[in-house]
Amino acid sequence: MSRVHLFSSLFLTSSLFAQGPVVTSWIINPGTETGYGGYLSNVESVHYTPADVYVACTCIPGYDIGPWAGNPNTPANQDFVFKVTRDPVENTGTPVAAGLGHIGVWRNGVSIFNARDGMSYNNQGIWNRDALVFEGSSFDLCLGHPAPNGEYHHHVSPNCLYNYMDDQVHSDLIGFAFDGFPIYGTFAYANPDGSGGITRMHTSYQQRAVTERTTLPDGTVLTAGQYGPAIGGQYPLGAFIEDYEYIAGSGHLDEHNGRFCVTPEFPDGIYAYFVTLNDQGSPVYPYTIGPTYHGTVQAGNTGPQSGHNTVPGTAVLYDPFATGLEEVLTAVDEVRRFPVPAHATLGIRSPGAPIGSVIIMDDLGRPVMNTGFNADQGTLDVEALAPGTYRVRLALVDGNIVLRGFVKE
Repeated sequence: MSRVHLFSSLFLTSSLFAQGPVVTSWIINPGTETGYGGYLSNVESVHYTPADVYVACTCIPGYDIGPWAGNPNTPANQDFVFKVTRDPVENTGTPVAAGLGHIGVWRNGVSIFNARDGMSYNNQGIWNRDALVFEGSSFDLCLGHPAPNGEYHHHVSPNCLYNYMDDQVHSDLIGFAFDGFPIYGTFAYANPDGSGGITRMHTSYQQRAVTERTTLPDGTVLTAGQYGPAIGGQYPLGAFIEDYEYIAGSGHLDEHNGRFCVTPEFPDGIYAYFVTLNDQGSPVYPYTIGPTYHGTVQAGNTGPQSGHNTVPGTAVLYDPFATGLEEVLTAVDEVRRFPVPAHATLGIRSPGAPIGSVIIMDDLGRPVMNTGFNADQGTLDVEALAPGTYRVRLALVDGNIVLRGFVKE
């Protein structure tokens, strides 16, 4: 039988700092772990102020990436410092376009790009090419590839970052858009209030019912010199962004590819974006964030040469591996595990706030188990886990997050 030993030196609660998931959700490199090309992988550090979180990263994930068929580019350290607001707000004015280049960042420090490949039919900027259609053959098994500047990125779901096909529990929080709102995988509570079980989120963008490319989704009638190519062959319907239109209410999500809803990390509700996939797990337009952001976007993260913000001298370093804090010991002591050592199953108990969800992560920060809990005690089946070091992330229903480390033999 397998054996599990828990060690109490690796835990903390987010309530001590009142920082929330925007501070605590990142996969942080413990110091020397490397990925592609020998570069440091995942997130190097997280600092925070009362207003913002500063995420330093190389843009290299901790898992294996490549090869990229037909793509001559090579991933390289981008030395990014992204700034993410801790207080995202809805934009009630003109929506901000989610443009070319990075529009958000996954929790492992890898860039999120929009649905476009940066090129258009006849270079007119009218019929903009869909990256999945025109560049998808160069995506690796994780569905990413490097840009000419070496920036490894995803236009679609980052499949190696999380269990993207797990339809039994709410999908992981996998990143943040640059308006500060979280991004989740495709499975969520059926109803925004958290009821109705788990279902796959459907986008409200649909392929247009057109037989020729002579108009735009907003009804604009084009001149003959602006027409797109005939539908079919190398230009099937869906090859261009303008082949889609937003039909309100046709899916769960709005024009930004998100909705306001309850999530495991935000039990009181928050606006959240969702990765969109079909029932086979293949990406569905607009893939991540829609053409525009839901919220306001601060300067420093988007546009040419962006993503190199300066961390203020007053910012606090977030240390997920911190030890020796008396306040932490007192707060976390109420959340217990049993028995020690455990055999095949691991019991957990929270005599205070009930546990809403449990995530077990491997030593690279990748979720290997994600389950709803909604109880103050219960057991986890850990027998199938490979030997190694893991962390358990307990999301309590009062908003607190508890992390504990354990070693499975």
